Amino acid sequence: MSDMIAYCGLDCRKCDAYLATIHDDQELREKTAKLWAELNNAPILPEHINCDGCRVDGRKTVYCQSLCGIRQCALQREVTTCGDCPEMETCPTVGALLSNNPDALKNLKG
Repeated sequence: MSDMIAYCGLDCRKCDAYLATIHDDQELREKTAKLWAELNNAPILPEHINCDGCRVDGRKTVYCQSLCGIRQCALQREVTTCGDCPEMETCPTVGALLSNNPDALKNLKG
């Protein structure tokens, strides 16, 4: 599995934060920060939108580093992704994301 597949199964290469980082796109950073702040009811600013990928060394967004319960759970359980967790199919933490993102589930199942 690619290191660019996040713990939850999303493809980091398609994430606006990752794209803004690799293309140094300030407009995309601003758009992403505004959307994520609204969705998460959290103070996410454009300067927080720098990420090299969820599972690779390097920069992480504020959301991915501190707020993402899925990433925190996977790190605590020491699994490569949620696909390696025996509770994935019944997990409420990743369940909502997977029900809305069939590609993420496909990524986790290989």
